[in-house]
Amino acid sequence: MKTIAIIPARGGSKRLPNKNVLLLNGMPLIAHSIMYAQANGNLIDEIYVSTDDATIKKIAISYGAKVIDRPIEISGDLEPTISALQHVLKSIDVIVDSVVLLQPTNPLRPENLLNEAFEKYKSGALDSLFTVTRSHQKLGKIIEANFIPFNYEVGQRSQDLEPLFYENGLLYITKATLISKGTIISENSFPFEVDHVFAQVDIDTQDDLEYAEYLIEKLK
Repeated sequence: MKTIAIIPARGGSKRLPNKNVLLLNGMPLIAHSIMYAQANGNLIDEIYVSTDDATIKKIAISYGAKVIDRPIEISGDLEPTISALQHVLKSIDVIVDSVVLLQPTNPLRPENLLNEAFEKYKSGALDSLFTVTRSHQKLGKIIEANFIPFNYEVGQRSQDLEPLFYENGLLYITKATLISKGTIISENSFPFEVDHVFAQVDIDTQDDLEYAEYLIEKLK
């Protein structure tokens, strides 16, 4: 029973065209997740990139990943990630126990994150785990042109806010059986907290890409 990494990378991107092949620190965006998986070869047995794009396929192969050609019918803008994961599992002749999902739009991850998360996943006999980060923002709703505080009272200090967390997308670990049933995050999935600036990086615009480049230069 193996643990595999799956990196879903469509060719179509409307807000930042061809984002998965744009250069970040001199390497295509998709390459960062491939190399992160390779650096964790003690945990990951095989690395698969699911794509519908010839350029992404060529880059993925050149960086040592295996490529699963994604059918056009599950490559649209509104198609959920689970479809690509299910397709990979159906396409390979490997008995898979766990899947590590690495999104190419989250190219920067703390070095020891996967080791720490996987240790928790295994020691807790979990079905799934995903990374979260605490938000320190004062959030509210706008109702009939009025701002209604959601997680604070007016005048309350930020450090006294009730803890709220967001799904940061850095990584997911899930039993293959769950994916086959149509889910990545189970009801009892463990939220693994990450307190790192990389949790703020999710490439969707040119500004996001430039911010990631800035962090790389700053942390060198």
